Amino acid sequence: MDSAVLKDIILNATSEPIVIVDEKGCVTELSKAYAEFLEIDRDQAIGKHVSEVIENSRMHIVLKTGKAEIAETQKIKGKTMIATRIPIMKNGKIIGAYGRVLFKDVKELYSLYGRINEIEQELSFYKKRYGKINVAKYSVEDIIGESPEILEMKSNILKVGIGNSNILIMGESGTGKELVAHAIHSASRRKENPLICLNCAAIPSELLESELFGYEEGAFTGAKKGGKPGLFQAANKGTLFLDEIGDLSMRMQVKLLRAIQDKEIRRVGSSIGENIDVRIVAATNRNLSKMIEDNTFRADLFYRLNVVSIIIPPIRKRRCDIPILAEHFLSKISKSGGIYLKGISNAAMEYLKQYDWPGNIRELENTLERASNFVDDDGIIKPKDLINKITGGNNPYVNRHLKEIVEEAERDALINAMMRFEGKKTLVAKELGISRTNLYEKLDKYKIDLV
Repeated sequence: MDSAVLKDIILNATSEPIVIVDEKGCVTELSKAYAEFLEIDRDQAIGKHVSEVIENSRMHIVLKTGKAEIAETQKIKGKTMIATRIPIMKNGKIIGAYGRVLFKDVKELYSLYGRINEIEQELSFYKKRYGKINVAKYSVEDIIGESPEILEMKSNILKVGIGNSNILIMGESGTGKELVAHAIHSASRRKENPLICLNCAAIPSELLESELFGYEEGAFTGAKKGGKPGLFQAANKGTLFLDEIGDLSMRMQVKLLRAIQDKEIRRVGSSIGENIDVRIVAATNRNLSKMIEDNTFRADLFYRLNVVSIIIPPIRKRRCDIPILAEHFLSKISKSGGIYLKGISNAAMEYLKQYDWPGNIRELENTLERASNFVDDDGIIKPKDLINKITGGNNPYVNRHLKEIVEEAERDALINAMMRFEGKKTLVAKELGISRTNLYEKLDKYKIDLV
């Protein structure tokens, strides 16, 4: 297409008032929008001196001075416009000038300023409101326990929290991984900015991408008008806590890895990237190393997330904390439920301390809440108020010979070790503290064959 024809198409199509003059100040180009605004015939304006075409024009002055005039006011038809005028140079010589009207009436500018001000105020309101909602509710002081394991973990949280590295929290179900994430954020320099939490297992995989990265209007059927920002944007300058990270699909693992590496996200339906400054705190109760071996979790993502790791010990490995935890939960239940709870009898406490708590802190709290519904008027939880699996009401060890109980425990220990080490007998024997010969004898005795 001829360049002159293309230029005419552009000047006719644009809605902006544009004028171009030659070195003498004569109009060479005038957009259709400018001609309509000036209420003149465009063809008749071409060739005339700009001062004859545009009221109060300074285009010819710009030709003389060679200095651009950016966003200057100009009166035309009784209206105050905002215009920009720029000299056109070639080989160091002025060969013309380009002019463009930014606002046909300064009232438009004031209206825009007013709208911007409204938007800023609205944004400020939502930032304050959003910030109050998405802040850390807990700090390291809210982590209950005095065992060496817990004291070491709390110390580590304070050390690594102040940095900016991504953190992987590992612990069994019910150990309080989200509480630890809150404590990390509270200990960080980002604590004044949002803490956004997402359980990766709670969102269908097909919706997780738009939840994390946001989407543009029309990106998919049912997309909200105007689009929607994602959780990465909501957490900008703050912390994004991704619980159950092991449940991410391989496709989402790739997208998350790219976002972490590039520090950039792209909304669904958009081709434009957005820079982000987010610290990732991830958590899992799954064995990610085993998942990497099974090709269900990416090794490169694991190393990006596991810059620093925090391991939460289960209750069975810090039984001395059970009385402290129980006292804390009793106080909480009393206040929230309006129930008089004085304490726990010594016998009941012994049962609590002997139980292994596979559901950890969550199970302990639920057990005490249930017991509070059966407590006598004295407000003391007794063994009768606890569920049977804790006190032995349905315990398979009750009314059985010691030899029987020991053999069953031994068989369970063998099976667990064999499964954990995938039948590698040298490792199993070492773990159990017995010789390989002794191991073979016991496997044969209990008829265990997991190979």
